[in-house]
Amino acid sequence: MAPKGRDGDVVLSFSANHVSVAHTIAAYAAFVGAFIVGVWLHYTKIVENEHYGYPDEWFPSVSATIGDRYPERSVFMVFIAITSGPRFALVGLWYLLTRKEGATLPKVIAGVGLFRTLTCGGWTYVTSTDDHDWHDIFMISYLVATLPWTLGCLALSPPNPRAIQYRKAFAGTFFATIVPLIYFFIQHKVHKIAGAYTTYAFFEWSLVLLDVAFDAVTFMDFLSLEVIIRDVKGLSRGPSNQPGVADRVLEKHREQEAATVFGHGFSWNEALDAIADIYNGYVFWSMLTSLGLLVWYFPLWHMGISGYEAFVLSTMGPVLLGIPAIRRLVIKNLRYTHLLSLCGVLSWLVPPPELRLLTVGIGLWMACLSWTATFYAERSQPHRLEARATAFGSGLILSSIAKFACQTNNPLWPVVRSQDGGWHKLGTALAVAAILRSTRNLNHGALDVPQPGSNRGSAVLSGLGISGVLFAMHALLSDSSTMILWTWTGWPVKGPISVPHGAYTIFTMSAGVVFGLFYPTLSRSWSAFGVGAVGAALIVKFNNWLGFYGGLILAFYVLAVAPSLISSAVRTGPAKTFGVGFFGYNFMVFFSVWVVAYAFVPGGPAVREHTDWVITSMMAMIGAGVFSANSNNPTDSKRAHKPPNPAAKRLRSYYIYALFAMQLLAASVAYLRFPAYDYSPAHPESNLVTAGIWTIHFYLDNPMWDSARRMRDLIKELEIDVLGLLESDTQRIIMGNRDPTQFLAEDLGMYVDYGPGPDKHTWGAALLSKFPILHSEHHLLPSPVGELAPAIKATIDAYGTEVDVFVFHSGQEEDVEDRRLQSEYLMNLMGKSADRPAVLLSYLDVKPGEGNYNNYVSNTSGMKDIDPSDWDRWCEYILYKNMHRTAYARVSRDSITDTELQVGKFVVGQPAGGNELVGEEYYPEAMRFPSMFRGEGQRGHRYHVFDEPRYYA
Repeated sequence: MAPKGRDGDVVLSFSANHVSVAHTIAAYAAFVGAFIVGVWLHYTKIVENEHYGYPDEWFPSVSATIGDRYPERSVFMVFIAITSGPRFALVGLWYLLTRKEGATLPKVIAGVGLFRTLTCGGWTYVTSTDDHDWHDIFMISYLVATLPWTLGCLALSPPNPRAIQYRKAFAGTFFATIVPLIYFFIQHKVHKIAGAYTTYAFFEWSLVLLDVAFDAVTFMDFLSLEVIIRDVKGLSRGPSNQPGVADRVLEKHREQEAATVFGHGFSWNEALDAIADIYNGYVFWSMLTSLGLLVWYFPLWHMGISGYEAFVLSTMGPVLLGIPAIRRLVIKNLRYTHLLSLCGVLSWLVPPPELRLLTVGIGLWMACLSWTATFYAERSQPHRLEARATAFGSGLILSSIAKFACQTNNPLWPVVRSQDGGWHKLGTALAVAAILRSTRNLNHGALDVPQPGSNRGSAVLSGLGISGVLFAMHALLSDSSTMILWTWTGWPVKGPISVPHGAYTIFTMSAGVVFGLFYPTLSRSWSAFGVGAVGAALIVKFNNWLGFYGGLILAFYVLAVAPSLISSAVRTGPAKTFGVGFFGYNFMVFFSVWVVAYAFVPGGPAVREHTDWVITSMMAMIGAGVFSANSNNPTDSKRAHKPPNPAAKRLRSYYIYALFAMQLLAASVAYLRFPAYDYSPAHPESNLVTAGIWTIHFYLDNPMWDSARRMRDLIKELEIDVLGLLESDTQRIIMGNRDPTQFLAEDLGMYVDYGPGPDKHTWGAALLSKFPILHSEHHLLPSPVGELAPAIKATIDAYGTEVDVFVFHSGQEEDVEDRRLQSEYLMNLMGKSADRPAVLLSYLDVKPGEGNYNNYVSNTSGMKDIDPSDWDRWCEYILYKNMHRTAYARVSRDSITDTELQVGKFVVGQPAGGNELVGEEYYPEAMRFPSMFRGEGQRGHRYHVFDEPRYYA
């Protein structure tokens, strides 16, 4: 329908493509003008960065060019202001050209375009010097909005083949450029390679030029539009009073549908349904991933099987669906069973650990029962079943993003209090709303309606497929950093790091979900299974990038095949398939524990250190499910990638929108959390190194709450520069698949080496350092009988001096031969440091002056005890050499863990002194321990044993 107009004189008319020309010229003038002025006036200053200057770096980045220097910043601001007028006009004209009746996408893209323009003004006129936080918020918002703007313009492009070709070329090159951009930024920021920032700058400028060029393509589309300014009251005629020329406003000529999936009208009801289903999936995964963490607390304190491990069977709720009366009752009351499952989220209100575990167990029992019944109830409508299965996998992705944003803690976990980052009240309110939304249209009448298609598969094999997929999703994909730490080998960085590369895991999982939606037949094929198996082999056998790429292949495959396996599983009785499924999953959970806890469990030595067996069993289970799924769905190439019906096509679009939004969120988190790597010690003026050792019991305190923030407070108050953490490997199902060293490192401003990864079968050793870690290597010490003993040997740059730091946890007291072999191994390892300063932060299981102590403190190792007169030690020890020890303190733990924190102070560049004790006043205040922990101390922490720190001449 043509817009209504009024006759009048045409004052001005011009082709709309002039708007594109003006926008392109003004935008390029802003950047190129700033570049020319900056290079002309401040070349050596704008090519300099925090690591290198000219001639190592010789080309300026965009941010340095348009930054805070006058006059190039002013040149940029002036031309960006000029650009804003054509920019707003360009966005408006694009909307007028692409809009059509009933279509929502043009409105959404127009809104994104306006938002993007406003945020550009934000980061242009609010510099990082003015307000760093708001500058970053505007910049991130602009970058995030670039993706939907680009894809939306591609989807809405009028039928102009040449313009579409240019758009695809510019957009493809733009996104392809992001990969080397990130790579060279990491080379500069993490590896500190000279010249890397110059290469990064070229890619950064390429993004700018491509971004403007992409919008310049509108020149071709706007040829069909004319802008007319009409004087409808005749004021422009002047005294001559000549009649105006009647004319009409020109309409847009052509419209094109967006991509096939998005061709229908947007429905907020269906979009909210998809969001609600995904959030319900997130709540389920939040409860499932919390159970192992709570169960682990009890054998941890019992030092063996406690009996509470039986709560792992809380997932067996679906077996009740084998009773017809219960199955009918549950399916007809799914809203209420889902609501009852929320007691697992509310369990944070129950302080006693035993009752909190019980509450979570009940909630998870109801959640597994409800989700299984939901799948079964939707089996007669393939498009609805597909949507539920997609929400299940997407909920896992949302859970992983939540942990990515909260530094690997899930804000709905019952061990995370509100002061520790918990969001239980809001999370529960959203969960109630999501359940009410997603259960209002459940298919209650489909109890006896069979699923379309054949039913030739095996219930047991289908159940095993569910076992394998559930275990893979939980063990490897419930945290974005798990597979990264499987492949971590130390400094210098040779592979992915948790931030930003955790976003790679999230993106790959999302891509797998989308692939499974559009190519279900290919996803469940044996060819795809073979590719997934190759990925599994790579992550088990290789480290660094190759191993991580294998993990990404496996992640893509698992999320792609999951909906097909769920669809196959509901063809038979839910009690049998999902009963077998969750039982097999539980078996795999215990299997994954047995391979590392072999010294504490019956039959453990038989599977000692065989994670390869665990992954092989997982793939075998998935293979069983694939076999059953293919029996139910014989391959039909003509239907390989067609949706079951138009309803599925419509529903899919909303899940894709949601997944797309989640990618933007993950990318934003990765940007915000990117390590600064500009850390400094507490007292650089004194060449002082404050080093500590702490056995932290897997970041669970005595009342079963997350202890990371309480640890942070004590570490910060003691001004510790180098810290060894023991019993720190928490990247397993039973420990929540988390990594609190990320929080500690980011909050305290420290470099981190996670230590031997979760596939190395140790209880963990980690190193935090305010000094750059130049090199580190991981060692697994001889342990022929007992648990593996992990060690880290790292070289740090302390005030220009290379200092070796050893972090070590010896074997158990009863494994005498193990501990002897380990002491000899570490003695020789420390001896290789020769004349280099070194410090050992350790858990030794020895008495001072006796037995293996004399290997650690010996002529071969060259190490000295921080205080040979301290006879009241058995576990933790600090040893050192070729540094001047000035002070030593033992600080009580309160309820954070079961072991104290030991801290020593050393001066680098001074020879080691004797053991003569001196008063605190011997040293300046900057070299003393804080007085706040004297006497009764603070928050349960105080100097104990000696009741005060010891100082040495």
